[in-house]
This record gives sequence, structure tokens and C-alpha cells, in this order.
Amino acid sequence: MVKHFLTLMDIDKQALKAIIQRAIELKKMVREGQPHEVMKNKVLAMIFDKSSTRTRVSFEAAMAQFGGHAIFLSPRDTQLGRGEPIEDSARVLSRMVDIIMIRTFDHGTLEKFASYSQVPVINALTDMYHPCQLLADVQTYVEQRGDISGKKVAWIGDGNNMCHSYINAARQFDFNLHIAAPKGYEPDQDLMQAAGDIIQFTNDPMEAAADADLIVTDVWASMGQEEEQKEREKSFANFQVTKDMMARAKSDSLFMHCLPAHRGEEVAADVIDGPQSVVWDEAGNRLHSQKALLEYLVNGL
Repeated sequence: MVKHFLTLMDIDKQALKAIIQRAIELKKMVREGQPHEVMKNKVLAMIFDKSSTRTRVSFEAAMAQFGGHAIFLSPRDTQLGRGEPIEDSARVLSRMVDIIMIRTFDHGTLEKFASYSQVPVINALTDMYHPCQLLADVQTYVEQRGDISGKKVAWIGDGNNMCHSYINAARQFDFNLHIAAPKGYEPDQDLMQAAGDIIQFTNDPMEAAADADLIVTDVWASMGQEEEQKEREKSFANFQVTKDMMARAKSDSLFMHCLPAHRGEEVAADVIDGPQSVVWDEAGNRLHSQKALLEYLVNGL
């Protein structure tokens, strides 16, 4: 049976933890110059409906370091952009490549593609979830502070795809997630209900941040929401992660952001560029965690 990675719930807890440890090991191997061409002659198809910096570079670099190859596909230069049915594209592409990653808008599009694919499909971001980012985030926390199990994580901001993936991550990695979002911007209620009492929700960001081991945020207006920017700036005015907010967390707490960031909006410059911020390690770990994911999906643990 083909294994896909559409959300964090597609892989069991034990395997997810093994992927994190493998990512740390692969990172060490790169630094030591050890070759690890475990996907020699393998091909990754990368389908992008949304623009990207970190996702494209990390996946393409991952395949190069693995001795494989990555093919970039955009709607401008494929039949996907000319109305070919999703299921037909999935049937054809999965007969030519070994694994496929998709960055698109509607999560249903991804699910349909995966249901017709003969090879593993990776969610490289949809409007509902961004699970690859969570692998990098958890890897970064483990490297910096050890096991994330039992820790308190505060999500400050929009109940968006990143927030949804943090909800699933709390379930899979056994940490407590405190979400603070303005009224009208809450995360999916079914997801929160499924997570049970490991999730706490509030409209007060300072309450969520209190005694947190990790504080995370994201932009106030995601791709496709630019026309809502001004309205969102008003709604999120009290949700900027500041030094005062970080001071409410534990003294050794960390700050993360999936990037790109808007200094002076969702995060103050002296936080993202300050000593508690690990955003650059977090961004760099996209390479290593996704390498571990690719290896798992194609070759197994």
C-alpha cells in the first residue's frame, strides 16, 4: 500500500519520532561531508500552484544530496494549468516518477491526486495544512531543548494551516498547545475537538504565552488573503509577539516562525532577531526533515 504524507496524522507517532531522529542524523552527515545517496536514480516531481522559496529549494536540494533528481512543475508549463483532470495527471505522473510533492490551495485537490497516484504524495502546503513545516519545527525544538513531549507550546495568531498542523503535531508528539486567536479567526472546530484536552483556546495572547516553552506565530494574511490585509491588521493588533509577551513565557523559551515574516506586524524585530529566536535553524531544517521524510516514504525506516 502506498504511503502518503497529506497531514501529520498519516504517519504513526513512533515513525514520526524516528523521522525526526533521522533528520538530525542526516544533518550531521551533511556537515561531516558523508555521502548518503540513498535515492540515486530516483525522481521527485514538484507541483507548485503557489509560490515558494524554502519549499522548492529544500526539496530540490534534498534530492540532489540524495543522488536523485527533482523536476519543477508549474501551472504555466504543464497540462495541469490547462484543465487536465487531477486524476489523469496523477495517473500519468505517478507512472514516471518515484514520489510527488504538491503545493496547492484546496486540500481536496491534494487528496484527490493522492487517491489516484501509484507513488507517495507529500503535502508541501495547502490552505488547510502545512505538515512539512512541523517536522522542521519539532526537529529544531528537539535539537535545542530535547524532547517536546509534555511541553507547553503557544500558537499566537491566525487559526490557519500552520495552526491546524500544530494541532495535529500536539496529538502526535504529545505536547500541550495553547492557541490564541482573535474572534472570527479561530482554527477548525472539528480539529480542536478531535485533539481533546491537549488543546486550550483563548482570545488572550498573553494568557496563551504564560509559562510557554515555545511561542510560534505566522503572518496575519496568508497567500490569497492580501485583500484582507487592512482588516486583519485591526483584528490582530494585540497579537504581535513582543518582548513583553516572550517575558511571560519561560526564561528559556524559544520563538519560531515559518517565514516569510513581517517585522512590526505579527512579530517585533527585537524578537525575531533576538536571542530566543531559532527561525533560521528552523528554516534550514526544512532540508533535513524533508530528506528524512522522502527516505521514509520511498525506502521505509
